[in-house]
Amino acid sequence: MSHQPFKQSRRSVLKLGAAGLCSSGLTLPCLSTSWGQQASQPLGRLLIFYFPDGVPGVSERGEASLWNCQGGERSFTLSECLQPLARHQAQCLFLNGLTMGPTDSGSHPGGAKKLLTGVDGGAGRSVDQHLSRSRLGDQTPFRHLYLGAQATVGQPSSDRYISYPEAGLSVAPQDDPIRAFSDLFGAQAVGSQEGHGLTSGQGADLSVLNGLMTEINAVRRDAPQALRDRLDQQLDATREVEQRLQALASMGSREDQSDRCINPSVSVDLTSTPSYLFDPAMFPSILKAQREVMTLAFACGLTRVGVIQSSHHTSELIMSRFPNTPFSDPAFDMRSHQASHYGAGHDRNRREFVDFVHQRIWFVEQFAQVLDDLSRIPEGEGTMLDYTVALLCTEVSDGNRHQHDDMPFVLAGGQRLGLSTGRLLHLNGQRHSDLLASICHILGDPVDGYGQQSSGPISSLWG
Repeated sequence: MSHQPFKQSRRSVLKLGAAGLCSSGLTLPCLSTSWGQQASQPLGRLLIFYFPDGVPGVSERGEASLWNCQGGERSFTLSECLQPLARHQAQCLFLNGLTMGPTDSGSHPGGAKKLLTGVDGGAGRSVDQHLSRSRLGDQTPFRHLYLGAQATVGQPSSDRYISYPEAGLSVAPQDDPIRAFSDLFGAQAVGSQEGHGLTSGQGADLSVLNGLMTEINAVRRDAPQALRDRLDQQLDATREVEQRLQALASMGSREDQSDRCINPSVSVDLTSTPSYLFDPAMFPSILKAQREVMTLAFACGLTRVGVIQSSHHTSELIMSRFPNTPFSDPAFDMRSHQASHYGAGHDRNRREFVDFVHQRIWFVEQFAQVLDDLSRIPEGEGTMLDYTVALLCTEVSDGNRHQHDDMPFVLAGGQRLGLSTGRLLHLNGQRHSDLLASICHILGDPVDGYGQQSSGPISSLWG
């Protein structure tokens, strides 16, 4: 069976109506709050890469973590699970000892709610959504891009999503890379038994307001003041979306755009079967496609804030069905969450433990490939990776005990933004909300703290 890449010319696709955009799987908040940023500071990007169910940390029997690096700040050894990052060690900052606090410790949902909000119970806005309302979001047609790989399988509860536009309100990612590509580049996916191609989008006219203003004004004239205020707010928000689309159209006609943006494409091996989105064997291809869609969106200036969510906590993803991986065993369906309960010790004779280690290595390799993608594209005085802060994260530390201490966070990139990489930091129980505050600082939003019990940015991240 042959497969075709997604491919579409930007010059022919810019006819998306605001209503279609707001109903897409891309998160585009209607109203923004601008935060101050010095003109001399370059605009960066935020990319968050999430994987489920923790890591093989310190065991109940006291065996050393297979995640944490060992050594000093500048001279350290990568752990077994982090070996795929060896090729990017100089671009990474490894963080041992951060805690998310005692509330709900031992709980996957509690960890997912705190992960990006820094607030117990998810009672805060996540850092990705916060920064999408900063100058980062103001500069792009799409404030925020939230992509998933089988994150919505089985219609999971809302606590399995990690992005919170408002306190206590999470949103689901766009799990379909074909739909995500279409939403971004204005194309329609056309399926066949041989694979997927894309044809030109046939959306609405660019402005959906101009032809409706007579009717809108008539309704507004007779409406109560409270309703008029709400209507004005919605009109302003819709006009803002249209202005962003007009900016996108202008970008599409610029002669200095690279070919990847004039003729965007994603090489992906997806068949047209209706169940492909939730077929475990397709997970690697779906994640690869989402990774490439995110890179394209960054490279073409469509967004500066992105989240890729791989599955969700307590994942039933059958990773043993992945093709060509160390844990492929057709005789045994090993799930991610099942493997995370590997027992009291690091027993190499126990299938769950061996597969859990292999699974974590596989997810770290996917993050390394994200860094590969970004480092291949020149930008400014370096590459896109130099201007992107990338965060690798999961919702608990040790998968077997679901702890919220010694959380497995890795930062990468951002060297041209001031991040000092190639180091190992021992943070000894410092709150992870300080890490979230640090990310805001690096990306031009000088907050005093973020979430709960934050003492402010971690100054050592700057070296």
